[in-house]
Amino acid sequence: MSGVEVAPGEEGPVTVSISRRVLPGREADYEDWVHGIVAAASGFPGHLGVNVLRPSGQTGGRWVLIYRFDSWAHCESWEGSEIRARWIDRLEGIVEGPARMRRATGLEAWFELPEVPAQKPAPQWKMALVLTVVVFVVVYPLQLAVAPLTPGWPHWLRSLLIVVVQVLLLTYVLMPRVTRVLKGWLFA
Repeated sequence: MSGVEVAPGEEGPVTVSISRRVLPGREADYEDWVHGIVAAASGFPGHLGVNVLRPSGQTGGRWVLIYRFDSWAHCESWEGSEIRARWIDRLEGIVEGPARMRRATGLEAWFELPEVPAQKPAPQWKMALVLTVVVFVVVYPLQLAVAPLTPGWPHWLRSLLIVVVQVLLLTYVLMPRVTRVLKGWLFA
């Protein structure tokens, strides 16, 4: 893995997607299992939540669990826990074949399509190129709009406001849409 190394706990949230194929007729058992393991995970430090995608054409007929922890260390604590191991053992006879697992930290999460979370990540150079363009398109107008609205503010406070607005726009509005529009190129 390339990129900048950070100390454990400083890497930010970790998103993990696990997809499994459930044996025909065992769907209700798998749903019960999902409820149980989600309840168990929610008691671990740093747990940020779980999304469950039911089988569809977009998931290749597989069930997908997407869970998040606030740090790599907390995620590792859950994944190495005895309670998780016991829950995984309960899958015997419910699922077929191995699970597909994928982890994303930091900016990779901006380039995920929630409906297909187990896909191969976009190459870093493509992510960098898209982010450069999108960040410029967001930051430049924000600077022009914020400056007249905040006369007399210290530069650091004005910059903080721009960063907060930019991150919220990128995370919740722009990057999901940009990723969908460019998915043919990003993941090719």
